[in-house]
Amino acid sequence: MSRKFMILAAGLATIGAAPAAQNPPTAPVAARAAPAPLAIEVFAELPQIEDPALSPDGTRLLARVARNGQMLLALIPLDGKTPPTYYNPGKSDLNWWRWVNDEWAVVGVGREQPLQGQNFYFRRAVSLNVKTGAMAMLADREAAQSADDVIWTARDGSPRLMLAYQSSVYADSIDFWARVEEFDLATGKSKLVQGPREGVLDWYADRDGVVRMGIGSSLDGRTSRLLYRESADSPVRTIDRTRGPDDRMTIPSLFLRDKTKALIVEDDADGFSALYELDLTNFKRGKQLFATPGYDIGGIVPDPAGDGVLGVAVEENRPMIKWIDPAMAALQGRLEARVKGAQVEIASMSRDQSAALIRVSGPDSPGAWLLFKREGEELLPIANDNGAIGLKRLHPVRTIRFKARDGVEIAAVVTTPKGRSGALPLIVMPHGGPRARDSEVWDWWTQFLADRGYMVIQPNYRGSTGYGTKFMELGEGQWGRAMQDDLDDSVKALAALGLADPKRVCMVGASYGGYAALRAAQRDSDKYRCAISYAGVSDLNRMIRYQSNFLYSKARGDWLRRQASDLKDVSPVNFAGSFSIPVLIMHGEEDRVVPIVQSRVMAQKLKSAGKDVTYIVQPLGDHHFSRQQDRLEFLKAMEAFLAKHNPA
Repeated sequence: MSRKFMILAAGLATIGAAPAAQNPPTAPVAARAAPAPLAIEVFAELPQIEDPALSPDGTRLLARVARNGQMLLALIPLDGKTPPTYYNPGKSDLNWWRWVNDEWAVVGVGREQPLQGQNFYFRRAVSLNVKTGAMAMLADREAAQSADDVIWTARDGSPRLMLAYQSSVYADSIDFWARVEEFDLATGKSKLVQGPREGVLDWYADRDGVVRMGIGSSLDGRTSRLLYRESADSPVRTIDRTRGPDDRMTIPSLFLRDKTKALIVEDDADGFSALYELDLTNFKRGKQLFATPGYDIGGIVPDPAGDGVLGVAVEENRPMIKWIDPAMAALQGRLEARVKGAQVEIASMSRDQSAALIRVSGPDSPGAWLLFKREGEELLPIANDNGAIGLKRLHPVRTIRFKARDGVEIAAVVTTPKGRSGALPLIVMPHGGPRARDSEVWDWWTQFLADRGYMVIQPNYRGSTGYGTKFMELGEGQWGRAMQDDLDDSVKALAALGLADPKRVCMVGASYGGYAALRAAQRDSDKYRCAISYAGVSDLNRMIRYQSNFLYSKARGDWLRRQASDLKDVSPVNFAGSFSIPVLIMHGEEDRVVPIVQSRVMAQKLKSAGKDVTYIVQPLGDHHFSRQQDRLEFLKAMEAFLAKHNPA
């Protein structure tokens, strides 16, 4: 028996589930008050299983799993007898995976490679026969840079899919733009469905495999257009276009069974995204089908046929799916009744909906994966997310709201060390993005810090997503300014409640959060005792020059320039002499989102200015902590740094 299967088997024993009437699984078990700190290795552990997808017949799942400190693709039979099969992507990234039918799956991989003196990130789609283990690269000889966009899979059980891909890396060639081909995975044969059109990299098909829509852009990204056709016999024509950054196109989100209808996600009158009908004969928005007052919706959950909707993804204080389909809503209710006190997510279902993959978790517990079978209403355990923590509850998490200095209301996620009270030492942890948000979900950073005695606040500062377009646009032009003020004001809010000691505060963040930590050390060092930046941006003008190497770089640069009236004035790298608190800077050399030069130059300037800076390079580290060794090294460095400069 392989080591990984032994881990999975241990997970089964830990959760111990049976039919509902006999022994239902329980929610994560509450730990004792003021628990002893856990070993640092516990928090560095990679998820045992990540993004599992149930096969159409409900007998297997594909997932990324942790093995020997790295993430591999695994085919896991659900018979409890057959061990998993592993697929190692080697030096390539494992980006996504999906089922085509019961026998075939397709996997997206990517890898950076040099070409004529430049580094390009090449994406590929790989077919996988789960019965024989045979794998093949689709369009291997013809494909250029981007060749992993699967826009359709057959729903008749045949192993067919449509792939949109580039066949040239040169923008002056028509083959730079995406063509669409249909592949038969069993025979390896393909046929052209849609030829390339200038400017179009993104094509979309309906459930019947008709390419109905394309989105095109100019090379600089400053203008876009929408291409559409009613049927396979109709010509593709441009029906909408943008001419500036404030223009918006009407883009269908899901084509319905009625060929004249679609669904669309657009803002309502108050600026919150909602779900509407769309009349494709005139592209006019119809009635509203779903909305969540005060929040945006996150997307649509389509039905198995691909031309209807089961539910809508929303994120209020935590992410969830609001089911429109009555049967799915009833199933969600039954599952929540069985697993009380935990968040229950229906993550994946079989073709006939007789089996479903369920995640049971909480913001204070990494949780576990279960298999639900309608026959007998069984819940069968598959694996814990974290083998060491299992189903224990660690440190409580809640959402608070406070008013910033100009009256804007800010939501923030607060994690409190269990068993501790009074004015606690505080970590301010701004999220990356910055067009993203934090919510009440398991977070290994915050739980580790709480385990070491720190209260952690994660403010969803202005510019964050999920709270409507108006709130997001409040961040425009406010990088390093009002967005930074919101972070400072979160400290005041907790101090006013008697929860945090305003004299014992550090800021910790990654990516944009790392930028905010550096900006705090440079601009507001009187408010913080130290700052930690992982993969943070320090020089916004340098980021524009870096992005000039990519497609649509002009639009990217335009957007970044709008984030401050003077990018130089809000770039910490230009003010090393203003830093007066200790700073820890860490960065991975394999980071393709924020280049390591952003940290290297910042550290060099701080050292030259005689400042207290610790700089650590992770030679194999990326932007997303994909390796367990990098997580562990980071946590150890952060723990030692905080113990020295802001002990709990």
